[in-house]
Amino acid sequence: MEQVIVLWILAFVLCLSGLAGMVLPALPGAPLLFAGLVCAAWAEGFTYVGLWTLLALGVLAALSYLVEFVASLVGAKRFGASRKALVGAAVGGLLGLMLGLPGIVLGPFIGAVVGELLELRSLGQAGRVGLGTVVGLAVGVAGKLAIGIAMIGIFLVVRLL
Repeated sequence: MEQVIVLWILAFVLCLSGLAGMVLPALPGAPLLFAGLVCAAWAEGFTYVGLWTLLALGVLAALSYLVEFVASLVGAKRFGASRKALVGAAVGGLLGLMLGLPGIVLGPFIGAVVGELLELRSLGQAGRVGLGTVVGLAVGVAGKLAIGIAMIGIFLVVRLL
């Protein structure tokens, strides 16, 4: 009985942290949310939520990272980014991960701007592409949050059926 209570408390804390992490880049949102849902399933002995549901939730968690990455690239492209700017945004995004919140926002922006400048575009065009990258990143965060809410919804629907 005590183990079940601990698992439910852990599930609740991990799910809340995971949802926060879907918006705050300092926290690994999708893995935390997934871990919380696994704890909740475990607390019930995997009676209601089993392997297939957990596999689907794991795929959604992985998909959330792809959504964020692709959204920032699409945002840059919509603002007229060159191939070098797209590569710069991707590299800047990966390097920015190591620098926390400022790096996650500034990395893709700086990478896209540098890529545009290497393409010999104007500073104004480079700035627009950088802005497009940040707009795309914001759309990606919204997509991640939607996936996180969908993960919880799927868990609850399967649990209640």
